[in-house]
Amino acid sequence: MKKGRIFAGIATLLMAGGLLAGCGNQKQNDASSGKVSFPVSYSSKGKLKKGGTLKVGLVDANPFKGVFVSELCSDQPTTDAAQFGEQALIKTDENNKFIDGGVANIKFDNNAKTATITINPKAKWSDGQPVTSRDVEFTYEIIANKDSNSTNYTDDMDDIIGLKAYHEGKASSISGLETPNDRTLIIHFKEMRPSMKTAGNSYIVPDAQPYHYLKDIPISKLASSDRVRTKPLFYGPFKIKKIVQGESIEWVPNPYYWGKKPNLNKIDLQTVSPSQAAAALKAKKYDILLEEPASVYGQTKNLSGYTTVGQKENAFTYLGFKVGHADANGNSVMNPNAITQNRSLRLALAYAMNIDQVDKKLGNGVTYRANTVLPDSYKEYHDNSLKGFPYNLKKANELLDQAGFKKGKDGYRTQPNGKKLTLTLMAHQGDSNTEAVVQDYIQQWKKIGIRVKLYNGRLQEFNTFNDKLLNDASGYDMWLGGWATGTDPDPSGLYAASAPYNYGHFVTQENTDLLNAINSPQALNDSYRKQQFYKWQAYMNKEAYVVPLSYDYQTVPVSNKVKNFTLDNEKSYTVWENVGLTN
Repeated sequence: MKKGRIFAGIATLLMAGGLLAGCGNQKQNDASSGKVSFPVSYSSKGKLKKGGTLKVGLVDANPFKGVFVSELCSDQPTTDAAQFGEQALIKTDENNKFIDGGVANIKFDNNAKTATITINPKAKWSDGQPVTSRDVEFTYEIIANKDSNSTNYTDDMDDIIGLKAYHEGKASSISGLETPNDRTLIIHFKEMRPSMKTAGNSYIVPDAQPYHYLKDIPISKLASSDRVRTKPLFYGPFKIKKIVQGESIEWVPNPYYWGKKPNLNKIDLQTVSPSQAAAALKAKKYDILLEEPASVYGQTKNLSGYTTVGQKENAFTYLGFKVGHADANGNSVMNPNAITQNRSLRLALAYAMNIDQVDKKLGNGVTYRANTVLPDSYKEYHDNSLKGFPYNLKKANELLDQAGFKKGKDGYRTQPNGKKLTLTLMAHQGDSNTEAVVQDYIQQWKKIGIRVKLYNGRLQEFNTFNDKLLNDASGYDMWLGGWATGTDPDPSGLYAASAPYNYGHFVTQENTDLLNAINSPQALNDSYRKQQFYKWQAYMNKEAYVVPLSYDYQTVPVSNKVKNFTLDNEKSYTVWENVGLTN
């Protein structure tokens, strides 16, 4: 979960059904147990035509931020919008393990405690300059420089020799990064960790950034610069020709792309609101629709001319509790006086939510109740035996009674000290179902005597909601959110004391010990690592600082005139160079 991105989870999972929900030829099964299935690829039987324009819709209730440096990007819509030009530095197999054949290859030496990245000599930026080892080194500097405010920096990175000194401003470079030539970067570690060989970890950067193009921009101003927002460089198959910030992007082939020349002449990406997406798809406005909510899927699932591809998503929605704050160094500190520190209260709120009912009513067969905060798409490490928080009002009331939350004549409970109890919930805007479901949860909590009001009396615009979480705003006790958790299951990027994404700021010794065990040198033994993952999931359910709500299937409706589209992990590395249209 190191490269997790916050996304419009309330709209696309909790309220609507999926990060990407689709329409077409799916097999209908029992979504409540995660048994629905989809083909992972689609290719029209028609003849591939030369060129053409692919029309892509990106469903979102809010504009994408458009920070095209992944190390500074914190919203999933921008990640989705950038995928046609951005490409992972290193290719992965179906299990997200690094393999050869990408922009760069990587070799690990456990004895020497090194990782050597070797860049493909054909790799070039969209301005024709070569991708170099300095570009990869620069990417580490962006993450580790305090002025960048990158949310990708965690204490895990301190295993890279010299990186902590650079982060603290005690060194002008990272001593553990060795560049013997323009195509080779050797990373020197203090310890070797099991997650190093899986994409999305904190040790191997996911991409490179063009040092020659960005070096003169102060790190503190990088995220706001035109060279990042409107004129970025890419080494992937496409580059940006025209952008309307937050709304649309016109992509054209990158003439210096290292791989095969793309089949398409152009990709037109447009954002479309959830309220308009179904009509747009019915009007055949898009060839591919990304991030389609289940509310839209429900209106278009029998639409002719489209086929759905899909798979379980590395994502989940959750209810989070704010139990602390970030100190001056960005480390989480618990607040012992926060009312949300009461575990019985957290558990009661969890059991009072009828998540199964919401998924059944609004999920259209592609969402189901989550049982842990580790999505079941991580098949190796997910514990299916845990029950999570099935609806149980009786248990919720018993927990509150035993903890001293007494009901008054008005039906609402007071705190154990006798003071009035009102909790503030922060949630963000989404599709037409969002307000209704948030109010449903508030009514469910009323049934157990807990008064809950919305932050500022309304749902927040998504980017505002995101900023408040990132910047540790005050005035709320809990929030509804969602994570796209990336390819690495290691959860420390979301829950470690130093993790910027630890929005609730909960820190316990047991959690720290379990996180350390999951990624310790001893966890190079996979059976030991699995055992630690199981212990951590059980611990998180016991404490309920973060309550898992729903998992989903990533599904994409694809026009039947599209060829070579796939979600297959290994094949999708070059998907956009291969996608084409039929005559």
